[in-house]
Amino acid sequence: MLRRGTSFLTLAFAVFLTGAALAQTTPQTAQPAQPRNDYSKPDSWLCRPGRQDPCTVDLTTTVVAANGKLSREEFKSNTNAPIDCFYVYPTVSLDTTPNSDMTAGAEEAAVVRGQLARFGAHCRIYAPLYRQITLTALRSVMGGRPAAGMDRALAYNDVHDAWKHYLQNDNQGRGVVLIGHSQGSMVLTQLITNEIDGKPVQERIVSALLLGSNVAVPRGKDVGGSFKHMPLCRSAKQTGCVITYASFRSTVPPPTASLFGRVQDKEMVAACTNPAALAGGKGSLHAYLSAAARVTSAAAEPRPWVTPAQKIDTPFVSVPGLLTGECVSKDGASYLEVTVNADPADPRTDDISGDVLTNGQVQASWGLHLIDVHVAMGNLVEIVGQQSSAFRASKNK
Repeated sequence: MLRRGTSFLTLAFAVFLTGAALAQTTPQTAQPAQPRNDYSKPDSWLCRPGRQDPCTVDLTTTVVAANGKLSREEFKSNTNAPIDCFYVYPTVSLDTTPNSDMTAGAEEAAVVRGQLARFGAHCRIYAPLYRQITLTALRSVMGGRPAAGMDRALAYNDVHDAWKHYLQNDNQGRGVVLIGHSQGSMVLTQLITNEIDGKPVQERIVSALLLGSNVAVPRGKDVGGSFKHMPLCRSAKQTGCVITYASFRSTVPPPTASLFGRVQDKEMVAACTNPAALAGGKGSLHAYLSAAARVTSAAAEPRPWVTPAQKIDTPFVSVPGLLTGECVSKDGASYLEVTVNADPADPRTDDISGDVLTNGQVQASWGLHLIDVHVAMGNLVEIVGQQSSAFRASKNK
């Protein structure tokens, strides 16, 4: 479905990769109580510190300059990182049941490689497995068919239990960054509302990155909608705050029916914080994109990163200066507008992939949902590093 610059999750039919669809379904029938997961078991975690798992992977990057020059960027995680990251992944499970099982597949491993592992430069990584709503269930719902047995509460309860276990057994008073995308962001938003916002544990929150979802704020304000005590981040030195956005191309803004960039409450707007310019305005997006296309029957043919084509043998590519981001409000939508600074005169590619395509047509309502995290990964990692320093400095006063 995508041309280039995406990860394995392109194989999962992009139009079903969001938890936002869950919020638009009719109320479900209460499901029988399921047994709780035991998060003291290592197998209940997709990623944890001190072991080889999907977060301890090769993140080497080929930097493609505008002049076509290629250079290699190595990555090294910080095993002694002073803060933690607690991550909830988006809708990726290919299990055939309405809720996933607790066995990680290739799709879960791939998404943490693209969305999470790079934060290991600044934090110890915790990513629980959870019985999320699967792509199977979302296909059913979005096709207008009931998803019998779909249990949204089960997904939340799993993450809630993992969070409680982490706090009691692993945190030890450390600062923690909450990171989620799509369904993961929705679950974390609920967790923050129920367990963190305005409670003593909020003092441990370095920041919350709730990406590819709609966090509500009153018009012209940074707090008071989804959260009562956690404002939007306006500086990389600000802590206890929220970074959130949904990304769209500058040439394909969100339509009226968009799932992202809009909230139902007319007194509220969807929050947008630009990782490339938290204080406002435009900024250069430091993207880390998948170097290889994942071609399916619905995918456009990939194009080379440079012309003439050169071999790229790293899993990721960075394209400095190619992308600019700005939070904009247009026609009732608030979103991160991504501009591709194409230059036909240089040998570097003039576009990126990330659109959802159906029968070759861009699905405008989804924007760049598949690469919400990827387009600003470098900015987000840098912000977390600065927030870590600011958080620790505030605790040492």
